[in-house]
Amino acid sequence: MDLRALRYFITVLEAGSLSRAAHSLYVAQPALTAQIKKLEAELGTQLLERSHAGVTPTPAGNQLYEDARRLLSDADAMCERLQRLPQGPEGSVTIAMPFLLTSLLMGPVIAGLRETHPRIHVFVLDDLSLMVQKAMLDRRADLGILVDTPSLQELQLAPLASEAIFFCGRDANGSVAPVLRPSQAAAGTAAASSYPCIDFADAAAQPLVLQSRRFAIRQAVENAAAQRQARLNIVHEHDSARVIRSLYHCGAGFTFTPACSLAEALPWRPQAPRAATDPQWIVAQVVNPSLQRHYHLAQHPGKAGDAAVQVVRHAVVQHARSLIDSGIWQARWLHEARP
Repeated sequence: MDLRALRYFITVLEAGSLSRAAHSLYVAQPALTAQIKKLEAELGTQLLERSHAGVTPTPAGNQLYEDARRLLSDADAMCERLQRLPQGPEGSVTIAMPFLLTSLLMGPVIAGLRETHPRIHVFVLDDLSLMVQKAMLDRRADLGILVDTPSLQELQLAPLASEAIFFCGRDANGSVAPVLRPSQAAAGTAAASSYPCIDFADAAAQPLVLQSRRFAIRQAVENAAAQRQARLNIVHEHDSARVIRSLYHCGAGFTFTPACSLAEALPWRPQAPRAATDPQWIVAQVVNPSLQRHYHLAQHPGKAGDAAVQVVRHAVVQHARSLIDSGIWQARWLHEARP
């Protein structure tokens, strides 16, 4: 017995005639008659009384009609339930990252996931590096990109990338241009940077706008200054990265900023780099020593089996790798981050 035979039987009984049923089912009447006879043979009982006026059900036929309708209704409901099951991972995933990385990574990642995994909803917490770490420890985020944090209790961390820290600002009085040198290969890469170089000692002597010592970039600058026994000429100190950005953009001083913040290189930003419209604008790779910033991808151990989290993790890693491999992000890819 199969479901098709039961559907045929119900149609015959409701049509009251084999010929009318055959017409509505788009099958030949002899084939339909053969199906009914096969069903009667399988059940070992007569189901229909045949006459010149048509067909009527026997008591067994009436019982089968009721049972078959329930059975076919259950089968249809089962198919509908299976078709409504999620196709692939679904759920909400929150990722925390430094806001300097957000514009570089997350637009293309979120747009891509919308196409490939529409049932996954991504939420981004972008903040200062200290707050990103806190968001992970407070379990307000499922994934996080941490700065200069190779290990942290309660979290699984994998190296993602390292990038150079650059010196930038508006050289209004022309004091920086004379100390710039030709570009050279960035740390960890074979290709030359697209920016000129500046010795750290020369950069430290310029008027600087920096965040406080609580922040990773300031700590890297302080360590380099101690290594070179150089004095930092700090004229403005603020915790707000947006205030720092506003200050060095208006010419109040120079700052140190990671490669990911050089937004002019982004292919989806068609405007010309600022250096092309402002000849006083300086971006230079810091050397002697070079300043590096390291990123680690963090997740909670309990999220390792969460399919949606792993899809987002994979998308972030793959997009970061494509930006680095193409040279858009002047960073060094760390292969240990592969999912």
